[in-house]
Amino acid sequence: MAEVHEQFAVHPFPELNGLGLRLRPWDAESDADVSAFLRGLTDPEFQRWNTPLRFVRDIDGAREALRSRIASATNGTNVSFCVTDAESGEILGHIGVNEIDHVMSCARVGYWVLPDARGRRVATRALALAARHGFDDLALNRLELGHALGHEVSCHVAERCGFRAEGTLRGAMFEAGRHDAFRDVHLHGRVTEDPEPAAGG
Repeated sequence: MAEVHEQFAVHPFPELNGLGLRLRPWDAESDADVSAFLRGLTDPEFQRWNTPLRFVRDIDGAREALRSRIASATNGTNVSFCVTDAESGEILGHIGVNEIDHVMSCARVGYWVLPDARGRRVATRALALAARHGFDDLALNRLELGHALGHEVSCHVAERCGFRAEGTLRGAMFEAGRHDAFRDVHLHGRVTEDPEPAAGG
């Protein structure tokens, strides 16, 4: 199985441009990138809806988390992007194509937006670019997007980008801030033959 992942590993790391955004690699040695990553993961709204396997609480933890993400890109299992404004370079958030399975030709998409960048359709535009990358460049057949039940903002982002609601997965993610309790997930999916939505509008 390792050979399959190596075959599809991303070399060099891609950069995606369009819809007023530039999706570039995170730089774990950049203080600005690490600080933005830490702000994203410690934002109360992020923590309300997401519970990482490893909690990130300080700069050192954020840098290590970024290094881990970059390393996973080299074996083809995850691709993580720093979402920036195409003109100013301002860091707006994060989007990743995760748990890439090249045998089943599928992956899971996840994203977050920094508080001061919300209300600008950043997540919608970034998801549109990342989905096209998944289908065209990674040759995937299916992308999944799951969010905590009740997270209506994320639900609308998924729908605008052509990810159809497919049902509820019971007890499929951690409760906020806990690794000993679970909550339901609203699952969305998109396959390569689905029509391309007008997500950039």
